[in-house]
Amino acid sequence: MKGYMVLLLWLFSAGVLAERVCPNWSPVRAGQEITQLQTQLRHWDDAYYRQGQNLVSDADYDSLQQRLQHWQLCFTPDMATYAAQPTTDGTAQHPVAHTGVRKLRDQRAVMEWMQGKSDVWVQPKVDGVAVTLIYRQGRLASLVSRGDGLRGEEWRDKAAMIPAIPQQISTNQNEVVLQGELFLQMTDHQQAQDGGSNARAQVAGAMMRRDATPLLAQLGVFIWAWPDGPASMSERLAQLSRWGFDLAERWSERVNDEDEVASWRDRWFQGKLPFATDGIVIHQSPVRMGRDWQPGQGNWSAAWKYQPAEISSEVRSVEFNVGRTGKIAVVLNLIPVQLDDKTVRRVNIGSLRRWRELDVIAGDQVTLVLAGLGIPRVERVIWRVGLREYPDAPQSSDFNELSCLAFNAPCRAQFLSRLSWLSEKSVLDINGIQRSTWQRLLDSGTITHLFSWLELTPEQIAQVAGISPTRAQQIWRRFNQTRQQPLRRWVMALGLPIPRAALQALPDTQWQQLQMRTTEGWQQLPGIGSTLAQRIVTMLHDHQVQQLITFLQQQAIPGGASVIGMGIVENRQAEAEP
Repeated sequence: MKGYMVLLLWLFSAGVLAERVCPNWSPVRAGQEITQLQTQLRHWDDAYYRQGQNLVSDADYDSLQQRLQHWQLCFTPDMATYAAQPTTDGTAQHPVAHTGVRKLRDQRAVMEWMQGKSDVWVQPKVDGVAVTLIYRQGRLASLVSRGDGLRGEEWRDKAAMIPAIPQQISTNQNEVVLQGELFLQMTDHQQAQDGGSNARAQVAGAMMRRDATPLLAQLGVFIWAWPDGPASMSERLAQLSRWGFDLAERWSERVNDEDEVASWRDRWFQGKLPFATDGIVIHQSPVRMGRDWQPGQGNWSAAWKYQPAEISSEVRSVEFNVGRTGKIAVVLNLIPVQLDDKTVRRVNIGSLRRWRELDVIAGDQVTLVLAGLGIPRVERVIWRVGLREYPDAPQSSDFNELSCLAFNAPCRAQFLSRLSWLSEKSVLDINGIQRSTWQRLLDSGTITHLFSWLELTPEQIAQVAGISPTRAQQIWRRFNQTRQQPLRRWVMALGLPIPRAALQALPDTQWQQLQMRTTEGWQQLPGIGSTLAQRIVTMLHDHQVQQLITFLQQQAIPGGASVIGMGIVENRQAEAEP
């Protein structure tokens, strides 16, 4: 939780920032963007620390704080970068400051942190509200919220309504100070399946209310620090259990290396626990006396949080892809982020209408989740840059299933999609001819319409940049092999919207038969109703489509034999199914 964010800066190593490039902003704009984001983060800090309200997820907050710090390093490197500034209306003093814990990115960081340390223990990182419990002469004298780490709210009156907090402990010490987490008790909670379940917000709400609530009886307490306790962690845990704080001993495991830490982290993430968690915490006995503790200086503990179900990234650019049928898909190019086991660099957000609804441009920050089949999806936009510079978007009215059958500059995207479609196994099956090959041919000016590549010679192909003479021969042979494909394959290549079942049932073998079909004739085929039949007839009568059909007829496609090299290759696949 954000109570442990004071040491976030360590995260932003050169390796992490290597993915980022400083924005090309004027000093004036940079100042405006930095101020705007800084103001928002301070508002969230104030709500979190002063009011106990979590207005933004930890993952989103961390991402935006990282982004602000990057901007500050770009434009004001001599000034201190942003760090959370806890605030509180509480006046109760903590006898020992809350230090927070350092956050570790991955197992390698855990290994580096553990080097040279002994007597290391791992615990679940319980997701709740941090507090200080103060016992004097064995009686609970104070229960203080974390606040800013030095002062907090006095919640002693609420403690009497929380059965999990012992009101008295057996000790000869004049004062015992413990730090821990108030949490919502659960039964068989599985973090991997149930997530946070809004547990922390419920606890904060119950404690911040002026009146008592039945939820107080459902709270537990997990002690994770005894500032001036025994030097041995096992002794600390045993004594805490004798006092009634047995959860810490039950959920603490001694570890020797990062593999054991990772094993417990995964086991607790998948297993059934009595509380919500958001990671694990690794502990070593404190190296300082409690009186010397300060916020941000607890280097004897570190947290390795779970990968969030969602993660945010900055939009680098907005790209408009026109598909072969004229549909426009908007793609966001992102600063790469790791989501589950995937590195996400691009995400398709759908139509132009969807893009305009999201109102997202380069520089904005979006949150990503994995949808069905593990496909990344934009969940929401969490931050928008102040200056809105929108890219030029294509007009959807300019593209349809009959547009871009011949090449011109505005048609490049759709025309390239049409060419790439031809290589598909279910269409012309042009094996080895990828989109990049089509792009080279298109850039060379050798292709003018959808099927003009049929007239290319090996010598013409070899003149294309990046294509060797040997490769040109291979491409030419692949192109000529398409002449053996039956009519139904060329119908698909042309882009006619005929269902596969109808194509398989199509008895026609020549273009004339196809063109003579009436609306009623098309409806005799499976999967074709009156609306689709009329659409097919309209397309077949389109001037550009008729020109392409005429061209194919001149090329003796389909049917007959095709000349390849010096010999004749029989049309053995004339009746092959698509």
